[in-house]
Amino acid sequence: MDPAGEPRPGDDGFDGFRMTLPENCVEYMVLNVGGKNEVSETHLPTLEKVRKAAAKKLSQLAKDYIWQRDGFSLETKLQNNLTYLHGITDFGDNVEDEWLIVFLLRQLSKDFPSLWIRVSDNDGEFLLIEAAKVLPKWLSPENDSMRVWIHEGKLFIIPLKATEEKAVSKPLALREAVDTIKSAPDSLLHSTNVEAEAFYRLEKYPGQISESLHYAVVTIPRKLAYILHERPKAIAPATEAFYLRDPVIVKRLLTPSYSLLFPPTDLVTVGIRFTKVLYAQLKSQRFEVMPAWGGLVQSTELDTDEDSRLALRKLAQLELGMKVTAGFEILAKDAHDSDNRLVREVALLLDDLEEEGDSSLPTDEEIGKWEDAKREDNDLWMDINYADFEHELSGQGRGKPKAKGSGFGNPRAEADLKKIVSRFESFLNDEDAGVDGIHVDEMDEDNDSDDEESEDEDKEVSLDEEQFSKMLGEMMGRPSENTGQKKDEGKAATYDHLDDPDSEANDEDDAEEIRKVMVQMESELSGLGVLSLEPTSKTQSSLQSRANPGDGGSNAGAEEEDDDAMDIDYNLAKNLLESFKSQAGMAGPAGNLLGLMGMTLPRDEECSDEEKK
Repeated sequence: MDPAGEPRPGDDGFDGFRMTLPENCVEYMVLNVGGKNEVSETHLPTLEKVRKAAAKKLSQLAKDYIWQRDGFSLETKLQNNLTYLHGITDFGDNVEDEWLIVFLLRQLSKDFPSLWIRVSDNDGEFLLIEAAKVLPKWLSPENDSMRVWIHEGKLFIIPLKATEEKAVSKPLALREAVDTIKSAPDSLLHSTNVEAEAFYRLEKYPGQISESLHYAVVTIPRKLAYILHERPKAIAPATEAFYLRDPVIVKRLLTPSYSLLFPPTDLVTVGIRFTKVLYAQLKSQRFEVMPAWGGLVQSTELDTDEDSRLALRKLAQLELGMKVTAGFEILAKDAHDSDNRLVREVALLLDDLEEEGDSSLPTDEEIGKWEDAKREDNDLWMDINYADFEHELSGQGRGKPKAKGSGFGNPRAEADLKKIVSRFESFLNDEDAGVDGIHVDEMDEDNDSDDEESEDEDKEVSLDEEQFSKMLGEMMGRPSENTGQKKDEGKAATYDHLDDPDSEANDEDDAEEIRKVMVQMESELSGLGVLSLEPTSKTQSSLQSRANPGDGGSNAGAEEEDDDAMDIDYNLAKNLLESFKSQAGMAGPAGNLLGLMGMTLPRDEECSDEEKK
């Protein structure tokens, strides 16, 4: 034992080194401990039976589900003389994978009453995070580890021992938790309020499993269509490879002499099953047209014989198909050495095609008979309309018909919005909440505070929906009303605050220091020409010549006001454009600022010699 009383490696009570999970990973363990009604351990089902039942349950509920990175799996693990089922899943950017696992494990606990299941991620006991506002005061992130368990579909919490106080409480070891479950199952806490909040996201399952999928029609090489038909879930690692693409590999793909594994010589149009996250990752990415695909994209753009909508649809299918193909090009580069089983299977399929040749590829007639070969879902759910959001928030959108998959206009979206607002309002009205949103003990409260407090602080805080809506509108780029008036009022209030003799912030030394800093900043910005309203002589003459062509400046007086306006905005526009150009088409401050103002600038493409002339 160490001086602090903790067991060391080799001691009986040592539970192993506490490892921190990687980001975006969920860990789960299934213990066959027994329940209150269990007579003997001989009646408990074997772990292998539980593992097979879990695999069967997964096949029944999520047969066509596509995991973002890793799938759900259980393996037998032996630790500290305990044998249990264990698994870790990397869910990447798709948090729905994590909640699907929670749903599966909860269903498994209902089928086997002897099971006790724990689920955690890199944030710790994330089920308690969901129920943070209804947790008992003694429970905190410092002592909640190994205390939360799922049993018979319910949520149980292991309480503190009678001799243990909050000030000295510590996380439990796995052995301690199991011993408590075995010896004193009646002492475990079960709160319906905590359970309802912790499992709130599970209410949309199992329907959410199918709703999270998205079908899209793409134009891809026939060889790739065959591989996706044989291994449809391979779209996940291919999308990840494209989304996290290495610039070196991309440079090779954009080289005209690069030999493509999937050349666009024999294209077919087929339907592909994505998850909404995977589809959004592909659709939202800007990707330069590969040289081999350039002619096809250009001919599709210039095809004027077809209807404009049909032409745009074909172009979108071709561009999305090019991104899918690029993902598989990157994926196949080191497919044989990949740790992902799906990727290795894709490599084996490619080897078989290389040996058998194109004769084994499906014909157009065979492709037409494939399930979901032409299925295409609406992707309006990717478009966030602030007006719809505002209507839903105010309750005005109820009962109005909406496009399927739009993301608004359904009871679940409305419930989520109301829950967000109610939680926010509840937090504001919680007088006992601390800076971290948790309840503090009476001993932690500051008893030295002034007894004379404003009566306004005791009033209940309410959420002004109109003001909240305006704030959201301004954050999303919508101009606010009476901006100038509010700005003047805010400025006046600021100076009134500085002049208030009772304010501590209005100390003379601080005010003098602020003035010195402002003078220094103004001096530096003026030296760099940022605050200069006068353009260079060359620019001014150019502006005047454009404003008065062929006049020689005779109408300079008449156009003086317009020139002054152009002079004032010139430096600002010049700096913004130079900043946007330096981004080289990537995300940056200038692009983000212009986007918030609702302005989108074209990329600084190299123009041809004729255009330069």
